[in-house]
Parts: sequence; C-alpha cells; structure tokens
Amino acid sequence: MTLSATLGYAPSRPSFGLIRVRRAVTRTAFTLGRSIAIFVPVFLLGTFVTFALRSISGLSPARITLGEDATPEAVHRIEHHWGLDRPFLSQYWSWFDDVLHGNLGRSWSNGADVSRLIGDGLAISLSVATLALVIGIVFGFGLGTLAAVRRTTWIDRTITAVLTVFAVMPPFVVGIVLVGVFAVGLNWFPSAGYVPFAAGASPWFAHLLLPALALSFDTVADVARQLRAGLIGAYQENYVTGAVVRGLSDRRIFFRHVLRNGAGPALTVLGLKFPALIGGSVVTEWIFGLQGFGRFANDSAQAGDVPSVQGVLVVSIVLVVTFNLVVNIVLGKVTPASQRGV
Repeated sequence: MTLSATLGYAPSRPSFGLIRVRRAVTRTAFTLGRSIAIFVPVFLLGTFVTFALRSISGLSPARITLGEDATPEAVHRIEHHWGLDRPFLSQYWSWFDDVLHGNLGRSWSNGADVSRLIGDGLAISLSVATLALVIGIVFGFGLGTLAAVRRTTWIDRTITAVLTVFAVMPPFVVGIVLVGVFAVGLNWFPSAGYVPFAAGASPWFAHLLLPALALSFDTVADVARQLRAGLIGAYQENYVTGAVVRGLSDRRIFFRHVLRNGAGPALTVLGLKFPALIGGSVVTEWIFGLQGFGRFANDSAQAGDVPSVQGVLVVSIVLVVTFNLVVNIVLGKVTPASQRGV
C-alpha cells in the first residue's frame, strides 16, 4: 500500500484539458523553433546574394547621376561618397548591420530613404493583397467545400469548370474587364488611384476592391481546387468511416474530421500566395494607377537603383518567411493529423 493510499488521498493528475494545452504549446514552440532555424540561414544567404548583386551587375550611382560619359575621376568621387571603394566584405557588413536596424540605405536615383519609399508602396500593396487574399479564402473555401460535398454531381463539374477559367485568366485581363464594366460602364467604382484609410473606410475600400478582385481569381481557383482534393481525400480515411459507424451527424463529421484534416493543402497554397500577390501585382498596379510595392520594384530595377532593389529583395524575403510561419502555425492548429509526429 502506498503512502498516499494510507493517508487517504490520491496524487493529483493533470486534467485532459491541461494536457491538450501543453501539447498545443509544445507544437507551437516546435513550429516556431523549426521556422526560425530555417529563417536564419535563408535570411543570411538571401541578404548576402542580394548585396552581391551590385558587384555582379557592375552598376554604379555615378552612371545614374552623370551618365555614360562620366570621367573616371568623377566616378571615383561619387563611389567614394557612397562607400563603394571599400572592400566587399566591409561594405556588406555595414549594409547588413543597417538592415538589422531597419535602415535599407538611400536611393541612388533621388537620395531618398529606401525604407520610407518601400513603406509607402508596401502599405498600398499590402492593402490590396490582404483584400485579395480574403476574397480568395472566402470564395475558395466556399466553392471548394461545395464541390467536395457535392462531388461527382453537376454542381461539382460546374464549379470545376469555372475554377479552370479563373486559373487561366491573367490578372491584367481581369483588371481591364473590371475597369470597363464597373468603373467606366456602370460608374460604381473609381477606375484608378488610391485613398488612405485615414481619409475614410468607404473611399479606401472602393479604390481597393477592383484591383483586389483582379488579383484574387487565381487564388480562388488554387485554394478551391486544393481544398476539394483534400476534403475528398479526407472523406476516404478510416476515421471518417468510424465516425459514420458511430452514428455522428454529417455536419459534425465534416467540421470535426473532414475539414480539419483536409484543409492542409489549401492552407499550404495560401503560404505561397500572399507574397506572390504582393510581388506579382506590378501590372495590376499600372492598370489601376497604384504606386505600390510591385511597381516600385519594377521602376527601381529599370533605373538600375541597386539600393532600392536590394531593399525590395530583403523585404520580400522577410514577407515570405513570416507569412509561411503564420501558415505553419495555423496548419498545426487546424489540422492536428499533420502534427502527430511532433
């Protein structure tokens, strides 16, 4: 007989809820640690390659300000002003230290702070991309779920056909059609420009909706198709068969078993879509007259403005890694089957 039994009490055991909380914290910590372990080398390598672009390209601020006929003395004077006559590793370390402190340097074209220029453009692109992502999630999950639940029926075939059309339509074509119909024809929305949120939620939303719709078609198609495939695969798993045998309702089977374990592919697609929406929006921004992140990146590359291009690449790396970290955490919360090995 144990001492606890002799004294008349049993040792306390952690409750089932506490065990679940501990497991959730452990999974989240593991996901964070794994993502950070991936982020650090990717960021170091990405920044090094990014900075090396100037040496590889042979571009110089002297060529931008003085033209191709600049004398060697003038070129040396300007490059000395920018610190480009120092050893490569010394330049890289100074630049990398500035990046860690949020300083991306100054533009060769106009001497403006690159961080501020990127911030101004990123605010616009993030607004458009976030709204496009929300549209993609809402309609993608809705259409994908309906197609999976009504699989092999005319509803499934119709949705699949519509998604195929969405997937092959370029955003600039969709944008031109939206402008022609809703801005010029019906005059429901402005055709171009951007209004900050501080000026009012209604005009801000009105200026963002059409470019966001133009960008969202591909996201809707990819999310819906991946979700449909994941849900159909989940319906064929043994745990769903067991739930049916136990007499659980169709609604409970769908939300507790099928959706949670079948949404993984769709969530993985979202991890790639958000940075792609920001980086690939340059044509859409031209159509709708938006001075966003994508257009800034395009203009900087065409002008040979290396500090601006380097800043764009650094911000892109951070966006990709950060959003994928968020998706991995959500994936671990929503799809517990994917974390059984943790």
